[in-house]
Amino acid sequence: MNKNFIPLPPYPRTALGFMPEYLDFSKGIRVGNLEDNQRITRILKLALEARYRQPFVTERYGRGVYWKWIGFLPRANREAKPISSAVSFGCSKFFLTIDTERRLFKCGFSVERGFEQVPPDFPKAELKPDWDWHRLLAALMPGSAMARELKRLVVREGFIIEVGSGWDDIGYFDKNTFPDMLELKRLLRSAPPDDWAGFQVYYPMREDEVQNSSGVDLVESMMAIFGEATPAMNLCMQIRLEAY
Repeated sequence: MNKNFIPLPPYPRTALGFMPEYLDFSKGIRVGNLEDNQRITRILKLALEARYRQPFVTERYGRGVYWKWIGFLPRANREAKPISSAVSFGCSKFFLTIDTERRLFKCGFSVERGFEQVPPDFPKAELKPDWDWHRLLAALMPGSAMARELKRLVVREGFIIEVGSGWDDIGYFDKNTFPDMLELKRLLRSAPPDDWAGFQVYYPMREDEVQNSSGVDLVESMMAIFGEATPAMNLCMQIRLEAY
């Protein structure tokens, strides 16, 4: 909790204007041409800040009316980094995205490695010693708190672990293929140094599940997913998120 931070109140259920069609499985997540109480970025930012009593930074991939990916990171975790406090790549994030190929809505948390050998046009995406990626790798040990949290999320709660390199998935694990932690660590380390790499733990929702839900139900589901993912994400950060 940031004692000097006074969050604005989140939208009450009766004021939420988010609609399931704003999760478009062909175009992405609609954020443009909407009122604040309809825009998922505003809705979730207020809800996260009220829950954790921390300011959050919103990041995104995309432009215009529809965004491909949206992330929320606690500002305090970024500010705690002695080298990388001016960039968000090194920080663990809650995220949501539409996988247009698999027709899935994904919501959970991610940790990015970026590049070990950075291309000239992405200098801020070079892996630094203070990035959360290193804490993630250190946490992936048999019998560790991270092993217990990931097993709970994947085996009991139905989350997915996904490891990506460049634009490809190099590892995908569900409750039937839950990995050994050392195997998972080896996989993360095997990502080519000149490719973007990242680690995601998310809950998948099919298109029909989204379409058959109300907007309020979807917002509450996203916040519930973030809550379930918080203990694992805490193990990757320099700060801890505590719900109030």
